[in-house]
Amino acid sequence: MSETLKHGSMIDATPVPVMVAGSAIIITRCLSVLMLANELGYDELANFVHRSAQAWDSTLIFIASQLIFLFELRCAFILMRGNNRGRWGYVATQIIVLIYMLMASVGWIYPEIFSIPGESNAQIIHHTLLQKLPDVLVLGLLYVPASSRAFFRRR
Repeated sequence: MSETLKHGSMIDATPVPVMVAGSAIIITRCLSVLMLANELGYDELANFVHRSAQAWDSTLIFIASQLIFLFELRCAFILMRGNNRGRWGYVATQIIVLIYMLMASVGWIYPEIFSIPGESNAQIIHHTLLQKLPDVLVLGLLYVPASSRAFFRRR
C-alpha cells in the first residue's frame, strides 16, 4: 500500500469531476433501488416482479431495465479508471432510457411500466426531462471540465 502511495495511483491521477460523476452514478442507482424496495415493501416488490413476469413484453422490459442498471454501474467503474468507453456507454444508456420513458409516457409503447403521468404531451416531456436532470448534470461533469476531457483524451 505504501508503494502505491509513493509512486501515485490511478485514483490520484483521476480528476475530481470524474470521480464525483462515477460516484454519483453508483450512489444514485443503488439508492434508487433501496428507496424503491423500502417504499414498496417485500410483498409489493414480489408482486411487482410477479406482474412483470406475466407477459413477454413486461418480462423483456423488466429484464432490460435490470441489464441497464448493471450496465450503468459497470460504466461508472470503467470511466473512473479512465476508459472513454464508460463515458459513451453511459451516454448510450441515458439516450435509450429517455427515449423509452418518453414513448411509454406518451402511450406509444405498451406496457407502460416506467411511464410518467401527465395531462398533455408537453407536460409529460417536461416531467421526463426533470427526472433526467441529475443524469444530465453527471454527463456535464464528464464532458465539460477541461480536466475531464484531458483525462479521457490521455487514455
